[in-house]
Amino acid sequence: MLKKIALTLFLVITLVVVAVLAIGATRPPTYHVERSQSMTASPDAVFAILNDLHRFPEWSPWQKLDPGMKITQSGPASGVGASYAWVGNDKVGEGRMTITDTTSPGSITETLEFIKPFQSTCTVHFTIAPDNQGSRVTWAIDGNNNYMSKVMSLFMSMDSMMGKDFESGLANLKTVSESAAAQAATPSPAAAGSATAAPGKP
Repeated sequence: MLKKIALTLFLVITLVVVAVLAIGATRPPTYHVERSQSMTASPDAVFAILNDLHRFPEWSPWQKLDPGMKITQSGPASGVGASYAWVGNDKVGEGRMTITDTTSPGSITETLEFIKPFQSTCTVHFTIAPDNQGSRVTWAIDGNNNYMSKVMSLFMSMDSMMGKDFESGLANLKTVSESAAAQAATPSPAAAGSATAAPGKP
């Protein structure tokens, strides 16, 4: 009796595994995730922040997961060719992103390479559109699903996994860009003093 039960369980488990693997093979070969956020900063102000990878830690949704991660910047200070590499704990892994195309102030494209805990290459695109008195920023990523990714997608959604990080990052970007815009619009004490001391016209 026990042998029959064990054999039945084995067959059921085998069938479930085979079914999961078969269904996984039919999943889409690519994925796309995107989120958008409106902010009062101008497209020029937002573009300046996104185009400078030295400022990425200011708004990155992953920075707090490992504040001590090792960061290496290479290439020009900003724009095409600028590169940002990181090596961190198990939560952030290791990877590199490089700006490959920019159109000021409307778009920035990056190549994102994950090295650890898995290897993968994706394309990241930021679109910055005028929105009332500010901007609407869309953060999108496109990548390929290998066989294991297809199987994993049956149990967890790439959109839900990455989407929440994108939402957090865009909220951080909103805070950083609006703060920078507010500071730029506020005259310095020296400038204010000069304007007060300047003689008026007769």
